[in-house]
Amino acid sequence: MKRAERLESILGLLSTEGSVAVSDLTGRLRASAATVRRDLELLEEQKLLSRTHGGAVGNGTLYELPVRYRGGQHASEKRRIAETAVARIGDARTVGLTGGTTTTEVARRLRNRELTVVTNAVNIASELVVSSTIRLVVTGGVARPQSYELIGPLADATLGGLNLDLLFIGVDGATPEGMTTHDELEAQTDRRMVERAKRVIVVCDSSKIGRAALSVICRAEQVDALITDSEARPDDVAALTEAGIAVDTV
Repeated sequence: MKRAERLESILGLLSTEGSVAVSDLTGRLRASAATVRRDLELLEEQKLLSRTHGGAVGNGTLYELPVRYRGGQHASEKRRIAETAVARIGDARTVGLTGGTTTTEVARRLRNRELTVVTNAVNIASELVVSSTIRLVVTGGVARPQSYELIGPLADATLGGLNLDLLFIGVDGATPEGMTTHDELEAQTDRRMVERAKRVIVVCDSSKIGRAALSVICRAEQVDALITDSEARPDDVAALTEAGIAVDTV
């Protein structure tokens, strides 16, 4: 297993389990204890975990994986979600995209369409700027390295003068109380995009369903639809449906 794959696996385990042990990781990663310790040291240097005696713990109650380490998680599910999302565009001519790995998959399927795309995610902008059919609008703002999103007053001011036919939004948590993310400034900018959109569709894999992150983006009633994968727990899906969100599992 390559180092990048080991690092992604370690962070994924921290996201779901909260802590990891070197003795357990050696078996899961098929790597020596010395290699695992070096991997943990690197991630600690990047402030992505805290070392403990014999292992490591995550740095938050709902752990945030930096976007550069999320690509391999739920990859096939995210592709299915993105394909379903693109089929929902209809007659929308101006489409908004927040940051995230699932919204990035959506962006990749828009390259040959004639649309105006508004985004605050620099990685999505790099995906679409080469398209000859996309009119790309990128907000200003301060880049947040964890999500590649431009956030803050400059981004909010840009969005204040725009109207979106449709917004695809990625979230870190989706409950009947609302959509949430880890960072309060990111939540504020995403909230501004929601306010400027006629239709709002949440795209997220099942690991986000039934969980709440720190900062509220919007209330459930501000969301028209949510697309997730079929691994979402039926009780959680039912609760979102009761909150007035049309949920599609793919």
